[in-house]
Amino acid sequence: MSKEKSTMKAWQSNAFGLENLKLVQVAIPSPKTHEILIKVGAVSLNFRDKAIIDGIYSPEMIPFPFIPVSDTAGTVVAVGTDVQKFKVGDRVISHLYSHWMDGKPAHNEPEFCLGAPLPGGLAEYMILEAESAVAAPASLTDEEASTLPIAALTVWFALVNHGNLQPGETVVLQGAGGVSIFGIQIAHALGARVIVTTSSDEKGQKARTLGADEIINYVTTPNWAKEVNRLTNGIGADHILEVVGGEGLNDSVEATRVAGQITVIGFLAGQTTALNLMPVIFKQTKIQGIAVGHLKALEEMNKAFDKYNIKPVIEKVYPFEDAVEAYQHLAKGAFGKIVIKVS
Repeated sequence: MSKEKSTMKAWQSNAFGLENLKLVQVAIPSPKTHEILIKVGAVSLNFRDKAIIDGIYSPEMIPFPFIPVSDTAGTVVAVGTDVQKFKVGDRVISHLYSHWMDGKPAHNEPEFCLGAPLPGGLAEYMILEAESAVAAPASLTDEEASTLPIAALTVWFALVNHGNLQPGETVVLQGAGGVSIFGIQIAHALGARVIVTTSSDEKGQKARTLGADEIINYVTTPNWAKEVNRLTNGIGADHILEVVGGEGLNDSVEATRVAGQITVIGFLAGQTTALNLMPVIFKQTKIQGIAVGHLKALEEMNKAFDKYNIKPVIEKVYPFEDAVEAYQHLAKGAFGKIVIKVS
């Protein structure tokens, strides 16, 4: 990195609301002894990023002004004196829960999340603790690698670490957003049967090309849970990745087999639900909340992406100057991920 360059462009928010996200000039941070400085290549947007800007995601933890966006890929340009894990020139990706390395999460993991409350990657440079960064998969570009830290890891942690997914089991995925697309690719690669619910036949056909075995259009087939049971000979699915939330959780219980697992990873339709407990009790349904995953799982997943040659699906890559438009696109929905190319 040039010694003359001391400032960088960064998107910074001073208050809730997308209209308060502004492109500013700030000082380039210097890495402490245990940190690395990366030149950001690309970031990807998640529902979390929009919810933070909108003020509906742990608003009490947001430190104004702040640089948003957690999921980042870039190249190491400076390292602290104690850093052994990486060297200048290495390509890395961020890890949302920067202190959660393995095992069960600590009670205060949210205090160490990137993109709020810790500074995010929507800037030309970013500081990461060396131990919390992960080598980027060699087979992926920065744009592709930036999509992995939340969306892909959430799926991997849900299906592999918690779900112990086995070949031949049935996985139901809701919609065609970034998480669900990764769900199709990962479940298919691991030998599962994949059922996708969507409002669009066109998106359904795209999902088939990625490995989906069955498509349920929930507009023309509103009782999609009944259709899941029909497609599984009355048994139900082994795994459901619940991204909708709200009252739809009852439909997921109906669509799951006895002792099946519902992994709650999203709340698109609401953060509260009126859950009918009798089916949960009689079916002995496992309902597991998932907040992404630990660093060890991210490292294992990255190896699997190289092994199975999984390529993230990106709907659009926006230039750095058009970050606000990228957020607006995310709000409207996308087939796959929305990425912002930084450098």
